[in-house]
Amino acid sequence: VQLVESGGGLVQAGGSLRLSCAASGGTLSVYAIGWFRQAPGKERHFVAAVSWSGGRTAYTDSVKGRFTIFSDNAKNTVYLQMNSLKPEDTAVYYCAADPDGSSWYHRPRTSDYDYWGQGTQVTVSS
Repeated sequence: VQLVESGGGLVQAGGSLRLSCAASGGTLSVYAIGWFRQAPGKERHFVAAVSWSGGRTAYTDSVKGRFTIFSDNAKNTVYLQMNSLKPEDTAVYYCAADPDGSSWYHRPRTSDYDYWGQGTQVTVSS
């Protein structure tokens, strides 16, 4: 499976962006998909995840109520809608896939995922 992120950019605080994670070489409907972010000089951290069916989601506390993860299996794409962005959301955002997505459980570790995209930069100015 190859994952390609897009949709990053520069936005002012309070603005919105929608990130996309498009998959090829496999069917996302059998995967669990996660979004992570990594700020300069920091570790990669979990942001959100969605089950293969789209029916289950998980978020890190700092983005709850602001970010929404959802999937479009017909397009083999997972999205991260980011609203009310803050400067501390600035990071490179990565999507990742766990091929064993038939059962739902919280997957907050980078080691929970086998496939990764190249990342997309999100910069939020104050």
